Amino acid sequence: MKIKKRIVLVLLGTAAVAALIVALRPAPVPANAIIAERDSFSEYVEEEGRTALRDPYTVSAPIAGHLRRVALEVGDGIEAGEVLFELEPGAVPALDARSLERARAEAGAAQSRLQTAEAELEARESEAEYADREYERNRILHEREAVSAAHLDLLRDRRNRARSALRAASNAVDTARFELRNARAVLEVTQGRRPAGRESVLAVRAPLGGKVLARHRRDEGVIQPGEVVMEIGDLSQLEVRVDVLSMDAVRIEEDMRVVLTRWGGEKDLNARVRRVEPAGFERVSALGVEEQRVPVWVSLDAPREEWGRLGTGYRVEARFILWEDEEVLQIPTSALFRREDEWAVFVVRDGRAVMRPVGIGRRSGLWTQVISGIESGEKVVTHPGARIEDGVRVRTEVRAY
Repeated sequence: MKIKKRIVLVLLGTAAVAALIVALRPAPVPANAIIAERDSFSEYVEEEGRTALRDPYTVSAPIAGHLRRVALEVGDGIEAGEVLFELEPGAVPALDARSLERARAEAGAAQSRLQTAEAELEARESEAEYADREYERNRILHEREAVSAAHLDLLRDRRNRARSALRAASNAVDTARFELRNARAVLEVTQGRRPAGRESVLAVRAPLGGKVLARHRRDEGVIQPGEVVMEIGDLSQLEVRVDVLSMDAVRIEEDMRVVLTRWGGEKDLNARVRRVEPAGFERVSALGVEEQRVPVWVSLDAPREEWGRLGTGYRVEARFILWEDEEVLQIPTSALFRREDEWAVFVVRDGRAVMRPVGIGRRSGLWTQVISGIESGEKVVTHPGARIEDGVRVRTEVRAY
């Protein structure tokens, strides 16, 4: 009986010690984890960009004059050769009282000179007709040998001089009429008014078909040569300008694939790098940091129907694909930490965290390519905290990224 009691006491003591050990053993550390898998992977540079036209046209006034009211509005479609706006000759400055009286006197004098020239023309016409008739009569008499040749030569000379005087008188009449019209035009343009119905209109036409992008002048008024009236362009030639950091620009090449995101459409747009400009510029960031930026021009590959609502100056996100592959073993960058001179992760095996050195490759946003150290399908701890060490028990919750 004593032996049985002793055995029971030993068993009870052993159970109590085991329970105490279990009670005193540290609880598993909670941790988030993810399954390392192979999937498509791309290394990229992402920056904000703005849409712009490759060849915008700024239409300005070619000469000084009076601009008629511009009927076209921003967004209106135009055809090549269509009239954009019209220019009239500028108004003559208004005359003061003294200059007006002088202009009236000059107009009266011009009228008198015209009348005198017309009277002189009538006299010269009469003389020319008489000289012609006289010459014809004596020519007939000369053929009958009734008039000498010397006398006929004298009459021919008079006829030629009469004809010359007639032409001079006719020219004098034309000159007097021009002077009269000029004097009357000065009188008509008083107080800065333009002669109605007499001005010549210059129509400025569209060099290409497209849309009106901006209108700087609408109302009629005086305009100077070179003053901008409107801007036009063909939206089918829309591009994207992205100012990237110079250290990223050296990795971007022409014809590189670009994905445009967050532009407002339902799906991303495919594009290509058209040009990386050779000159950069300095820009201060929102945090006050001086940055060297390089303009990169991106051409849209997607059909026009997919981005027809885009215009100039619209914001987009441009993702430059530096490298991509379809079967890449990858883990979240948050799972990596430095241990001495190498990168490492915690792999979960049998409920414990096991530290594993890894070799990494390219990085893409929140993900990093793993070259060596783990295999596809292994569970990796993400965001390992200070409580997680090599060999510690963990309670993991697998989350999708």
